Amino acid sequence: MNEQAASFMAKAAVKAGDMSHRQTINFNISKYNAAVPRGKTQFYDIESARQLAKNAKWQAVEHLDESLLNFEKQISSRGAKVLWAEDTAQALAAIGEICQLKECKTVVKSKSMVTEEIHLNAFLQQNGIESVETDLGEYIQQLDGEPPYHIVTPAMHKNKEQIARLFTDKLGAPANMPPEQLTIFARHQLRDKFTQAEVGITGANFIIADIGGIAITENEGNARLTTAFPKTHIVVVGIEKVIPTLQDLSLFWPMLSTFGTGQKVTSYNTLITGPKQANETDGPEEMYVILLDNGRTNMLKKPESRQALYCIRCGACLNACPIYKNIGGHAYETTYSGPIGSVITPHLKGMKEYNHLSYASSLCGNCTEVCPVRIDIHELLLINRHEAVKEGDNTMAEKMAWKAWKTVSLHRRLMNLGNGQLKNKMVNRIFTDWTEYRGALNFSQKTFNESWKQQQRMKGKSEATSTK
Repeated sequence: MNEQAASFMAKAAVKAGDMSHRQTINFNISKYNAAVPRGKTQFYDIESARQLAKNAKWQAVEHLDESLLNFEKQISSRGAKVLWAEDTAQALAAIGEICQLKECKTVVKSKSMVTEEIHLNAFLQQNGIESVETDLGEYIQQLDGEPPYHIVTPAMHKNKEQIARLFTDKLGAPANMPPEQLTIFARHQLRDKFTQAEVGITGANFIIADIGGIAITENEGNARLTTAFPKTHIVVVGIEKVIPTLQDLSLFWPMLSTFGTGQKVTSYNTLITGPKQANETDGPEEMYVILLDNGRTNMLKKPESRQALYCIRCGACLNACPIYKNIGGHAYETTYSGPIGSVITPHLKGMKEYNHLSYASSLCGNCTEVCPVRIDIHELLLINRHEAVKEGDNTMAEKMAWKAWKTVSLHRRLMNLGNGQLKNKMVNRIFTDWTEYRGALNFSQKTFNESWKQQQRMKGKSEATSTK
C-alpha cells in the first residue's frame, strides 16, 4: 500500500466513526435531497433533458480541438488573451507573470475548483500576494486553513456554531452570532477587498465555443464583483468545460442549478465575452483566459474513460454516495472527492499513486443514477481498476490469490472439495487486505451440487407421494 492509500484508509477510518461529523453531513445532504425534486419540476421530461445534455457534452468533447480553437478565435477578436497551460507549473507561471506585470499586491477570487487543483492561493502567498476567497464557503475554509470539503458547498462539514467560533477567533466577531449576521459580517470584511485588488481571478462553469464566451453561475454575486472592480481579470478553466453553442446554455444553467443545489436557477448568471470594449464603462481593462490541460488529455485519449470529461461539477454524485456520506470530502486528500473524483484523479495525478480511490466505492450505481449528464460513473471505476491491474499496480500476493480464486471457481470439483467453514477459513486468510476493512467473506455451508441434489431428492419424494 503506497503512502496516499495508507493516508486515505487512516483518515477514512477516523471519519467513519465520527458520529458528530456524519450527523452534520447527513443533515445538510437531507436538505439538498428535499430541494432537488422541486428543482426538477421545471423540466417537462427530465430524462430527455439529461440525454440532451449528455449529447451536447459528447459533441464538445469529441470535437474538443475544434471547439477550443473556435473559442480562442472568437474571444481573442474582442481583446481577450488566451493562454494554453499543459500543467500546473505552466498555469502558475502565467498567472505569476501577469501579476508581476500589473504590480499586483492583492487578488480577489471567486469560487473555483480548478484554482484549488493548481494550489493557486499557496503560490500567490509564496510570491507575496494576498489572495482573498470571496465566496462565503471558500472564505470560511480559507480562514480555517482547510481546502474545500465539497465541490459545490465547500464548508458543508461545519455547523453554524463552529463557523461562529471561527469568525470570533480569526476576525474578532462578536461571539455566538447567528448565520444571517455572520453573512453580513463577512460581507463587510470582503467589500473593500474588491476595490483594492489589482487582479480578479475566476473559474468558469462553461466556456462557449460558438460565441467565445465564459459562463459563470453563482448565488452571492462575488464573481460579478471579482470581474467588475479589478482592472485585470484572469479566468482559469479546464479544457473540458466547453459546450458547443450559446443555445446549449439554456439547458446547462438550469441543469447545473437543479442538480447542484436544487434551485431552478441560481441568483446570478453572467456571460463574459471579453474585456471592457471602447464604448463600455464597466468591466476589466484586460482579460486573460488560461485553458488548463493538467492531465485531462490522458482521459481524452482513452475512449472508455473519455465520458468523465462530460462532468459539469454539480456535486450530485457526492451527495448520493454512501462512502462520501460516511468519510467526508477531506479523507480523499484530493481536489475532487466523491465518485467523480475517484474516477478522474488517477488520470489527473497518476494511476499508480491514486488507484486506491477507484476501490472507495460500493458500486451501488447511485452516482450514475443521479448524474445530470448520465456519466456511467460506477462503470468508469471498474475500468480504472482494470487499467491499474493491467499496469501492474498490484502486489504479487494479490495476483497469486486471484489466480487461485479463478482456478478454483472454474472447476466444480475443486469447489466441492471443502465445506463452507473450510472455504471461509482459507479465503479470509488469503484476502487479508479485503477483510481488514470489510466484513469477512461467508460461503454457503453447502456446495451448489449438494444443494441441487438435496432439492432433487425432495422433489422426487414429493412426486412419489403425490402418485400414491
